[in-house]
Amino acid sequence: MKPVIRRLASFVGVGVAVAGMSVTGASAAHAEAPTHGCPYPYVCFYLNNSALLAGTPISMFKDVTSGYQAVTPRPHYGVVNTRNDDVVYLRLQDGTSICLPPNTSTVFANAFSVTGIRISSSATC
Repeated sequence: MKPVIRRLASFVGVGVAVAGMSVTGASAAHAEAPTHGCPYPYVCFYLNNSALLAGTPISMFKDVTSGYQAVTPRPHYGVVNTRNDDVVYLRLQDGTSICLPPNTSTVFANAFSVTGIRISSSATC
């Protein structure tokens, strides 16, 4: 993994939301509280830290796909995966990708842009 990418176990308040989630995952009838404005089962992108803390995502994805969905390349500050059982692959502008496990977040340095997202039904990276 590139050293400029810092993986965070949680953003402010995410730990509380994650702690309240079921260990076995949410059922269709189980509604999760939105994390930073990102409702279950979405993966949300935030342009900067103030948008993240304000709970204002700039884009949201929820479909499991076999290929990457295009993401407008810009320096995304943070990505939140609210899904309980699905990993998310984030393709970076240099062609590499990182895997974001269920119920986790990541923060990117300004030098990196995400160009694609693939939500996988796999529970592990």
